[in-house]
Amino acid sequence: MAAGERALEFIEDGQTVGLGTGRAASAFIERLGERVREGLRVRGVPTSERSEVLARNLEIPVVSLAEAGTLDVCVDGADEVDPRLDLIKGYGGALVREKIVAASSRKLVILVGPEKLVHKLGARGRLPVEVVPFGLPLATRRLRALGCEPRLRMDGAAAALTDNGNHILDCGIGPLDDPARFESELRAIPGLVGSGLFLGMADVVIVEEEGRVEVRKRAEA
Repeated sequence: MAAGERALEFIEDGQTVGLGTGRAASAFIERLGERVREGLRVRGVPTSERSEVLARNLEIPVVSLAEAGTLDVCVDGADEVDPRLDLIKGYGGALVREKIVAASSRKLVILVGPEKLVHKLGARGRLPVEVVPFGLPLATRRLRALGCEPRLRMDGAAAALTDNGNHILDCGIGPLDDPARFESELRAIPGLVGSGLFLGMADVVIVEEEGRVEVRKRAEA
């Protein structure tokens, strides 16, 4: 909650705000809804159907990305943050929409707890990638050739589907010495829509621990 409150300092009246997905993002959306009820005028662009339902329930005006154009700021969570403020995201399954909204925003603000801070990306051993169903066999083979061990994410007895109608492969990885090179290799796989590597995208990371917050900024932010 303290991180969500701090993130509100980056929101100004009249702005268009990207609304992330996951626990930290939901906490921020709750706080934003309170401010909207107090008179703050904003428009929200949700990164998932879950976030859209929450925003609408809180009476935050919601618009599509096409209607919004360039966003002023996006607030989201992350699953890993390295010292350069590069990220791994996607444990919640909305990585592609999150990346699109983040790339459409002038500023990306990330909310995390200290357990998400890592020395190298991949330290937690998991990298989600989104794959179109037809390309699943090829993507699985190519990922194994890159040294990953992809596992199809399930929803009960069926394969989980993203809001885009695609599958997610959770790739077993180790700490990455060259995340940019690895991202380039992933993007070369036909049918792989996007990965959870968010490199050079976060401008601000707000770390909350026991109610205390630390704000970290990218050097050029």
